[in-house]
Amino acid sequence: MFTHAEENYLKAIFHLEQELQGEVSTNAIAEQMETKPSSVTDMVQKLADKELLSYKKYKGAILTAAGRKTAADVIRKHRLWEVFLVDKLNFHWDEVHAIAEQLEHIQSEELIERLDRFLGSPDFDPHGDPIPDQHGNIKRTEKKLLSELDKGKRGVCVGVKESSSDFLQYLDRKKITIGTKIHVLGKEFFDGSMMLQVGKDQFFISKKTAENLFVQIQES
Repeated sequence: MFTHAEENYLKAIFHLEQELQGEVSTNAIAEQMETKPSSVTDMVQKLADKELLSYKKYKGAILTAAGRKTAADVIRKHRLWEVFLVDKLNFHWDEVHAIAEQLEHIQSEELIERLDRFLGSPDFDPHGDPIPDQHGNIKRTEKKLLSELDKGKRGVCVGVKESSSDFLQYLDRKKITIGTKIHVLGKEFFDGSMMLQVGKDQFFISKKTAENLFVQIQES
């Protein structure tokens, strides 16, 4: 049994490890958790005492196998609840993150396994993020940021890097969601903005938007 704060730290370190491909500094964790580095140091030491991570001063923290499994379990619950909220309770994809943040701390393993079976054991959540299985394994898919595509390339939206309500609502206005086919009509090298075709619509998006959309490339 872990506190909500401990689970939140483990989840944050897990995501940072994936992004940074290695040890995570206390400053990076503090930025992710929006807290002071001194508070992070205290929590990291607590988690190290519970053998959930290894920490070396001036080098950073890295999760142990037990810490990684605990973090994956929290992420699994969060993403399964997001699927449930969208598919069964008709919430919109921009409404579910904050609710799932609360539900992810439910401790009943039986409830989560029944939830998984009820949903048909989905592989991905409504934002395109992979759902860890009961052993903590995560299915990986080949994907690229839309910003990496050149003029003339086509892709299918398979996920979002930014999952804030503002960004998801912006995508709704552009009629972009998981599964949307995107054709890059042009790319401005000056500022990285892109001209896209989505269905019958053509419009510009900013470099920031393109850097927050994951696509699978389709052959033209």
